[in-house]
Amino acid sequence: MKKINRTIILTVLVTLVLGIFIGRWIAPGQKTASFEPDTATKDAAAAVEWWTCSMHPQIRQHEPGKCPICGMDLIPLTDETGDADPLAIRMSATAMQLANVQTEVIRTGNARKEIRVIGKAQADERKIYSQVTHLEGRIESLKVNFTGEEVKQGQVLATIYSPDLVNAQQELFTAYAMRNSQPGLYQAAREKLKNWKISETQIDDILATGKPRESFPITADVSGLVMEKKVNLGDYVMRGMPLYDIVDLSRLWVLFDIYEQDLDLIRVGSKIEFSFQSLPGIPFTSRITFIDPVIDPATRSAKARVEVANPGGRLKPEMFATGTMELPVGSPHDQIVIPASAVLWTGERSLVYVKNPDSGMPSFVMHEINLGPDLGDSYLVKEGLKPGMEIVVHGTFAVDAAAQLAGKPSMMNPQMPMNASARDTVSPQMSVPLAVKNATGKLLNDYLLLKDALVAGDLESGKEIVKRMELQVSAFPSGDLQMPAAALAREHLPAMGDQLKKMVGAQDLAKIRDSFKPLSQHMISLVSAFGSMDRPVYVQHCPMADHNRGADWLSLQKNILNPYFGDAMLTCGSTVRVIED
Repeated sequence: MKKINRTIILTVLVTLVLGIFIGRWIAPGQKTASFEPDTATKDAAAAVEWWTCSMHPQIRQHEPGKCPICGMDLIPLTDETGDADPLAIRMSATAMQLANVQTEVIRTGNARKEIRVIGKAQADERKIYSQVTHLEGRIESLKVNFTGEEVKQGQVLATIYSPDLVNAQQELFTAYAMRNSQPGLYQAAREKLKNWKISETQIDDILATGKPRESFPITADVSGLVMEKKVNLGDYVMRGMPLYDIVDLSRLWVLFDIYEQDLDLIRVGSKIEFSFQSLPGIPFTSRITFIDPVIDPATRSAKARVEVANPGGRLKPEMFATGTMELPVGSPHDQIVIPASAVLWTGERSLVYVKNPDSGMPSFVMHEINLGPDLGDSYLVKEGLKPGMEIVVHGTFAVDAAAQLAGKPSMMNPQMPMNASARDTVSPQMSVPLAVKNATGKLLNDYLLLKDALVAGDLESGKEIVKRMELQVSAFPSGDLQMPAAALAREHLPAMGDQLKKMVGAQDLAKIRDSFKPLSQHMISLVSAFGSMDRPVYVQHCPMADHNRGADWLSLQKNILNPYFGDAMLTCGSTVRVIED
């Protein structure tokens, strides 16, 4: 037993000594494995020291993640030192990829705008006839008894008893007996009957029978459909009195409503493609033949007429039609058109970010531009850009947020560094009558109620508010304004009315929210120019609204309550400026 214990102790001691010896032998020439980051990882960590939210730049942390306010992915910040242009904002490739920043080279082309119009089929006014009687007398019988009945030219519509006609026939018999001695008298008797639309054949038949006819037929002068029957059996009618209104529907007019802001683009001869709701899948193509020279003051639109053939009578008057027109805008050559997602619209200024071609790392400089007409998903640029420039077309707000963080010119602060005032305050610049200020204030109050209804997802309340706003816009006292305020009112009020009309007919919140963006843009301009506020009104922006193109709205509270998403993204957005007196 003692021998076994001594053996175990000896084995342990030998193992311990060998371990110490081996460790000392390998220590000078061998290093243990290291788990430090590789060079690429170190460079990335050095390049991205801070992560922030493109919409809430006050959020900063040392690692990527989600914004605690809106839930958007954080984007990396990189060092801005060493850039040749002190106004440029630099973004690494990693930052651009995370913020989904995309650029596009500007090219020239032909600007075209697609507009959608609605209209109704109407009878051709040139093919509407009044069938009158050429005789005075009593209606003895009616062959056509109801509205909508089809008649052919020459068809007997009714028969009439006319005492005057009986007397005229007696005169004809007397003159016929003296035709050889008094040929002039005989010819005059025949002409008298012919003036009453009695044909030569009928006159000869009367002479052949030798007896006066008491009843004569009234025949249709034209073919068509009876629109209105104006006489009944037994009525006594006077010469020239209308008996029926007859319309020829072999060719119809379609009258489309063209809103005031699009009238300058429409010409006689402009092509339009349209279809009727009652004939789905059947396209029609025609050209405008006439444009009403007078605008309807209630709808702020004018009628544009097209003509369409109606074989088989499948088209009916009062059918609704929807059409599209693709129209050239401005001069026909060398126009610059940019996507709407590239523009930061601030009401008075329009901004884009242009990529600096001379920078090693991608960098962008803010450019102020002058926009032309809104083309839907794009804008025509009047000045501020040249062909060959490369601009940001997606992720513009992320670039602007990075500029704010770096103290560079941005949408909120075009000239101020970030450590100056972070509030861009806009005051009304135009002197307007008190009635206009009051009307703007009432419109703003209902607009804010509409915003609250959209936040709450209340469709019915929203539609009621929209109806009130539509009445207020139509009654707005713009006639009291002088230039340039009058021009501003003409620019924004009709467009507001158009959007409100769309919202009244909307069947769901999504449709109302689609029109709420352009409505808000016009409202911001009116409040900035005409408003009389006793407290600040905040202009707020959500970059994710309108399919990530961004949208603004007005609010009386600094805290964000997003009308474009409601409960889905209630706090998504930020205040971009303040409107005060």
